Amino acid sequence: MKTFVMLAALAVGGVAHAETVVIHAGTVIDPAKGAVSRDQYIVVEGGVIKSVGPRSTAPAGARLIDLSSEWVMPGLMDAHTHLSLTELVGDAPFESFYIKESSTYRAMRAMHNGEVVLHQGFTTVRDLGNGADYAMMDVQRGLANGWFKGPTFLTTGKIITPFGGQSHNIPSEQGAFWKYEYLDADSPAEIRKAVRMNIYYGANVIKLALDNNPYHYSVEEIRAAVDEAHHAGIPVAVHVYGGEALDNAIEAGVDSIEHGFFLTDAQLRKMKEKGIALVGTDFPRAHLDIVGTSGGIFPEPPVLAPAIIDRLARAYKIGVKIAFGSDTVIEMEGRTRADLMLDYLATWRAAGIPAMDILKGWTSDVAGVLRIEKTRGRVAEGFKADLVAMPADPITDLDNLRKIDFVMKDGAVVRHDGH
Repeated sequence: MKTFVMLAALAVGGVAHAETVVIHAGTVIDPAKGAVSRDQYIVVEGGVIKSVGPRSTAPAGARLIDLSSEWVMPGLMDAHTHLSLTELVGDAPFESFYIKESSTYRAMRAMHNGEVVLHQGFTTVRDLGNGADYAMMDVQRGLANGWFKGPTFLTTGKIITPFGGQSHNIPSEQGAFWKYEYLDADSPAEIRKAVRMNIYYGANVIKLALDNNPYHYSVEEIRAAVDEAHHAGIPVAVHVYGGEALDNAIEAGVDSIEHGFFLTDAQLRKMKEKGIALVGTDFPRAHLDIVGTSGGIFPEPPVLAPAIIDRLARAYKIGVKIAFGSDTVIEMEGRTRADLMLDYLATWRAAGIPAMDILKGWTSDVAGVLRIEKTRGRVAEGFKADLVAMPADPITDLDNLRKIDFVMKDGAVVRHDGH
């Protein structure tokens, strides 16, 4: 546990902002409580929210930030990103991106994307692998040292899989080049070693990929990863779509199902019973049409798009914990990575989820999955001052999240348009 505490401090630390600031907010939204409060004063000191309340709570002499005509809420969070990755479109082989690009180049892309998503309101992200040869650990350290601006950043290291990573039918003479991105582990002992290796290099979460081949991990094998990670205080996320592999993940007690496109109601009820979260990566159809099958990783878009909406609607109705994860790895001309992440709002709306619950699923519920729910994800006393504001009500119209014009990270103003 001691090791994880050190790593977590590195991941979510950074330079504390010592100045005392008072934010006069026209409206404060706290999705975790489903609460809306008018005409509030948020006192921030040392990067932490000291109080939220009426004007009488504001200390004299503090710097005042006037957001009296704005809606203020916690910064957005994404539980499933790949900031260093851009896939080649047109159903190129999945391996293309890491054959053609160095770890250094990939790390620089992650730094760039981190700055972009923070500027547009995403104050916390979890990067779930495909992050070059542990390059994302260095990005994490640089961010914690304050060398560049970015969101709170958690990462998994290399993805642990049965033999072959997420590749298919690679000729044997090519060698196991996928080990640049993956750790082959084919027994409980090998899985424990892979978990320890990732933790050694700085992982804050362990990720397994289960069903990219006809073979997949057994309950015993997944349990080895869960046991090893949980003893270090680290959650386990599992890439899996459905079927027996997903049954095994649930039975083994993982912390989150990533994707879960073909979850049955019985599996969803079991997830609810065991407190396992769904990070659904609920792709809009337009994104799926660009990425295709991601080199054989995804089903065809006409199959996958309706399945995503149906599964998300059923998960919400059953009461499974749902946390936003984008898995965005495409590029569109004239649009940023954060723009594309916000496209997923349409999928959540199509699934019939109320606006306040969507805001919760994009803030405090993500914090719960990331195990930082006691320090981030709320506008409340004692929480880190990760805040965003916009000039229109996001509950009435979620697309107003695209109008964010103020971002505060750990008490420091990152963006304040016109000021």
